[in-house]
Amino acid sequence: MEKTKRVEDSLTEQSHLLFPTHLNGAGRLFGGQLLMWIDEVSGIVARRHSERNIITAAIDNLQFKEGAHSGDTVVLVGRVTHVGNSSMEVRVDTYVEGLNGMRRPINRAYIVMVATDENDRPVRVPRLKLESPEQQAEWEGAERRQELRKKRRLEGF
Repeated sequence: MEKTKRVEDSLTEQSHLLFPTHLNGAGRLFGGQLLMWIDEVSGIVARRHSERNIITAAIDNLQFKEGAHSGDTVVLVGRVTHVGNSSMEVRVDTYVEGLNGMRRPINRAYIVMVATDENDRPVRVPRLKLESPEQQAEWEGAERRQELRKKRRLEGF
């Protein structure tokens, strides 16, 4: 019987306090810094799900909704949304958390990770058990995004 995992089994949350070194020339969170954190969180999610080393295969649908500034607490939350044979799509939502604990979204990204063996060859990952209508909707959205990625590859992008 094939191994199955729940979305919550690999859910990952990471928090950062923004310092001036994290900011761009306009005084907002530098996009490259955020992208590094997103890649890190998605990698942890994928490793937890696959129990393997992983590589980043694609980053898409990176949407910057608003900025973050020095002194802000930035929280990233990652979860698996879809699995293929060796690939996993991971959604990472980024928030600015106020002193009262309320979070406002500032970014959403979808990342495709691939599980590898000790020779860096792709290996099969556990199946994903969907337990809610929201998780089913994410799965269906992931399948549409996967088709778009395939189409872009065929077009040379």
